[in-house]
Amino acid sequence: MSNKFHSSPAFRNVIFVLLLTVVALGIGYLATRFHAQQDITHNAYNSLDLASITVLEKMDEPISITVYATEYDAKLGDIRKILGDFISLYQRYKSDIELTFIDPTKEEEKTRAAGIQLNGEMVIEYAGRNEHLTQINEQTLTSSLLSLAHARDQQVLYLDGHGERKLDGIANHDLGKPFGNRLKQIGFQLGSLNLALAQGIPDNLSVLLITQPQVDLMPGETDLLLQYIKRGGNLLWLIDAGPLHGLEQLGDKLGLSLPPGIVIDPAASNVNAPAHWSLGATYPPHDITRNFNLITVFPSARPLIAKIETDWQHHVLVEVAPRGWVSSKGNINKPRFNEEHDTPGPAIIAMALQRQVNDRKQRIVVVGNGAFLANSYAGNGGNVDLGINIVNWLAGEEHLITLQPRSAKDSNLTLSTLHLNIIGIVFLLVVPMLLAGVGGYIWWKRRRA
Repeated sequence: MSNKFHSSPAFRNVIFVLLLTVVALGIGYLATRFHAQQDITHNAYNSLDLASITVLEKMDEPISITVYATEYDAKLGDIRKILGDFISLYQRYKSDIELTFIDPTKEEEKTRAAGIQLNGEMVIEYAGRNEHLTQINEQTLTSSLLSLAHARDQQVLYLDGHGERKLDGIANHDLGKPFGNRLKQIGFQLGSLNLALAQGIPDNLSVLLITQPQVDLMPGETDLLLQYIKRGGNLLWLIDAGPLHGLEQLGDKLGLSLPPGIVIDPAASNVNAPAHWSLGATYPPHDITRNFNLITVFPSARPLIAKIETDWQHHVLVEVAPRGWVSSKGNINKPRFNEEHDTPGPAIIAMALQRQVNDRKQRIVVVGNGAFLANSYAGNGGNVDLGINIVNWLAGEEHLITLQPRSAKDSNLTLSTLHLNIIGIVFLLVVPMLLAGVGGYIWWKRRRA
């Protein structure tokens, strides 16, 4: 009798229901204790970029976000839901982000006091500072958070007056787009410095940028630069191939030898680039290159050599062309190694220098190439990211070094009229007819059985 009871369908059904209930309760309990999620959408639409997550992790204080938006917009629809869903992505990684909505039509006085211009405008507050956003996406919001995370206003001046690349210029050889623009986005103040007109180099300057002059500096200008280095000023020096035009003493002061020649990197052919483009792929450990795994491109780079007897600590940042060489003569468009004139690779093309001066750390970065941040080439690989990391480190903001967030890819699908008609015919006619045919065949088979 007992065996019949245990083998009965009713008993098995009860046991199955009990086990299913226990499993469901167990899964529910684990779900409340451990959180796991996987974004399988195209372009990881429902997740933040790693750079944005890193920025949030480095912001210790609470973030307040106030959105001035009506409950409904004729063009955009429910703005509050759209922005709320977007901010929730950030709240997922930083729980102390407070989001507040204000209707500008109902609270006009608050809206005017905040200087709001557009419906949907966002005000971000952090550590007593605030920024307004009218164009809202991950790149702009994360850039604003980076800007607010800067502890103080940082000034970057570039040497001008000798045909140098301009940090705010728009010409192909200048550095304004996107490098200079990105520096401004994250809170740096940019300006030029003409030593022939200025009284000197400001002591409170965060970073001085020197690029390749096209004419010789006057002796007095060189003296001002050397005095700035002696006082412990921070410097980013981008050196192109060719004459130094009065900056030879600066190289000696930094304990660097700057031999002539251009680096030839055969690995460039793997990405259909000219052989005189050097590719940075692996980077020695340093705060600037921490977790940095992007390829960088340096067109017509020159090598750097550190002298042994010096008070500077030299750290290699970028080493290239392990199978290449430094060509001092010959056609760089059709390079061929010459044992008499060329030097086998690898070649060092970027260094970080550091020493202690007047109880403070002095930081200098020298790169044997200025074109890698020029408007014509900065869009290649991680060039801008490396440049931003360098400036952050020089300004003492190494805790903000992170990869810059990428612009979201276009997720819209645009179809022609023909494609729309084909899709309509397939799903409205072909698929139903196939299903009806399969059903009729199954019915006919059963009737004959």
